[in-house]
Amino acid sequence: MKPQHRNFSLTESREESQNHVNPLPRAVLRSNAFLLLDGEWRFAVDADDRGLSEGWHLGHAYDSTAHWPGSVEEHMAHAKDAPGASWHDKVVVWYEREFTTPKRSRADTHSLFQITFGACGYETRVWLNGRLLNTIEGEEAHYGEYTSFSYELSDDLLQPVNRLTVRIADTMDADIPRGKQESHVYKRGGIWYQTYTGAVRSVWLEMVERNRLRSRVGVFTETEDNLVRFNVTTRIHDPGEYTLRLQVFDRRATHRRATNRRAAHRDSETPLASSDYPLRLEAGQKLQRVVLELPDARKWSPKRPHLYRLVGQLIDSTGHTAQIEAHFGLRRIETRGRHIYLNDKPVYLDSILYQPGTATYDEMQRHFLAMKRLGCNIVRVHIAGVDPRIYNLADEMGLMLWVEVPSPHSSNLRSRENHFAELQRMLALIETHPSVVIWSLYNEDWGAQDIATNPETRRYIVDTYHYMKIHHPQFLVVDNDGWQHVSCEGRLKSDLLTAHLYTPDPDRWRALLDRLTAGELHGVAAYPLVVGDPYFYRGQVPVVVSEWGGFGFADYGGPTDADARTERIRLFKEELRKRRIAGDVYTQATNIEDERNGLIDPQTGELSVPEGLLASNGG
Repeated sequence: MKPQHRNFSLTESREESQNHVNPLPRAVLRSNAFLLLDGEWRFAVDADDRGLSEGWHLGHAYDSTAHWPGSVEEHMAHAKDAPGASWHDKVVVWYEREFTTPKRSRADTHSLFQITFGACGYETRVWLNGRLLNTIEGEEAHYGEYTSFSYELSDDLLQPVNRLTVRIADTMDADIPRGKQESHVYKRGGIWYQTYTGAVRSVWLEMVERNRLRSRVGVFTETEDNLVRFNVTTRIHDPGEYTLRLQVFDRRATHRRATNRRAAHRDSETPLASSDYPLRLEAGQKLQRVVLELPDARKWSPKRPHLYRLVGQLIDSTGHTAQIEAHFGLRRIETRGRHIYLNDKPVYLDSILYQPGTATYDEMQRHFLAMKRLGCNIVRVHIAGVDPRIYNLADEMGLMLWVEVPSPHSSNLRSRENHFAELQRMLALIETHPSVVIWSLYNEDWGAQDIATNPETRRYIVDTYHYMKIHHPQFLVVDNDGWQHVSCEGRLKSDLLTAHLYTPDPDRWRALLDRLTAGELHGVAAYPLVVGDPYFYRGQVPVVVSEWGGFGFADYGGPTDADARTERIRLFKEELRKRRIAGDVYTQATNIEDERNGLIDPQTGELSVPEGLLASNGG
């Protein structure tokens, strides 16, 4: 297969100081060649949703073209006979293009072709030469728009020139995870944004092994007795005996020794740790936990973001090897009383609220570098999915991340099922990153509006919190950020007691902070801080002011002049550090639609305030 682009080695694709950048929106790398299918596609708006019944997947006369990746809204704005960039209630669009089947050796019986969508949705159906494809998970329709999904292409599906057809549907349904995109419940304006859906990330064709490790690696980042725990997922077409081999290399040493950045150079390296695991594998997909001893393991932290390179190989009985590569770091995040500890040392969270909106990958890179210059050691990525390469960047920069499940906008059984499914999809793809230290399940009870009155809503949140602590104990978990945390028998089902406090007045600010740290749960935030069973705060969990400021946005008030805003931020930050508070999150990084309160230029990444302003030392 002759690739259109080279899939760079892990070192080249992950190192920000290099000119080479991994062109695919994924964190785990393969050595296989790939063909990007981005570019011009034929495009049509299916305003009456007739395409399925009329068989558009069998053939259709498209009047417009669109560039993939790009949003449905952008594509509709430029399409012929389309209603414009906005849509109401429901939208259905179709995309189609051809691609030539790459050549491969007839003797190659170990491989097959696979198509991967970096992210697309909310509902996506895909046909190849008129035949409906099922995802690897067996779905005729993939649901979700924040994570990747793949289709294996058997030889009987392929022709010399292939026609790839994609149908994307989305609605204003408040039961699906929407984040801050408008819905039937929350209309655009103020803190709610225009929809941004559809073909939002790259799509590519690649050759993968029939029997392989999937691009999903989980690392339990805490070490005990120098043991590192890995979760890998096998994908098998030919049942039999296999050997799983894991090798760990020092990534920085790899950079120092590599002179030409070729994979061949790395083959001669001596791993820091290596182990083989014999497995009898049946056809299908299987999750496997293994443990590897890594002597004298070094920890990852914002000041010293030490990373290791993991090489995972699945070897069949003939010796054929399928390989993936990833990086990982080891760190321990925990709470003790009022404090948060990273690697057994107390850490204060200097954070900022980041809403990527429609930012490109290049723009997001500039935003992250700017947030580091502001003095942040953690970024709260606000109820949105981002390009997986951003997690890689945070790992390398030493920037911790607080991530959140994009929330539905209504509270019922279906919305909770969709919420948990989205959580599962996100965990599968970003579990390996040491930078991800905190997860929020909900924010300001969006999607859990009846949290104070409905025991079923609280039970779901409690069960999900327990699920995270059992299966993903390397993370701190916040149940409902901002207010209305859940108490069950007097125990908070959140690792942090968070509060959203907005006021531009310094005296009011001091009073709110005093009441918060004194343990007052009512009249501090917009709603009570705790609901459910009676709860008495006596310093048993850390307090974090997880939103404040927002100076410049009309709803929040405060100075709009750059110099005055700088001084107000500095004053408010000083008051935070005078009290027994474990962290804070300033609102926000960039301007988005009506929210004109950003500290960073959305396009250039330039700061409108002094560097270091959000650091605990005041810059």
